[in-house]
Amino acid sequence: MNYDRIYNMKFADLYPNYVQKALRKNKTQEEVDTIICWLTGHTHKTLKEVISQQISVRSFFEQSPHFNEHAHLITGVICGVKIDEIEDPLMKKIRYLDKLIDELVRGKAMDKILRT
Repeated sequence: MNYDRIYNMKFADLYPNYVQKALRKNKTQEEVDTIICWLTGHTHKTLKEVISQQISVRSFFEQSPHFNEHAHLITGVICGVKIDEIEDPLMKKIRYLDKLIDELVRGKAMDKILRT
């Protein structure tokens, strides 16, 4: 499957979708940021800087300071596809983030989302 359209999208264009999804379910931007920082190793400050730089989704994930070593614990189905069955490493990282945001909006406790 060709994921170029997603990979070349600006992360700054994707990020507001995560925030809006959370806000609709009475969650906060801070919670979304915490999840993104946990997954990618960014701090809240570097996350804001990266968003302002208008980098691609591909660059956002490839240049993440430290992708969380516990990300493999994120399992389940996202967009009708089992995360474990996603072969493309970059798409898997994107879907990990999608899954974590879904868990947030479904009311899962933050300590469970962050696999602590």
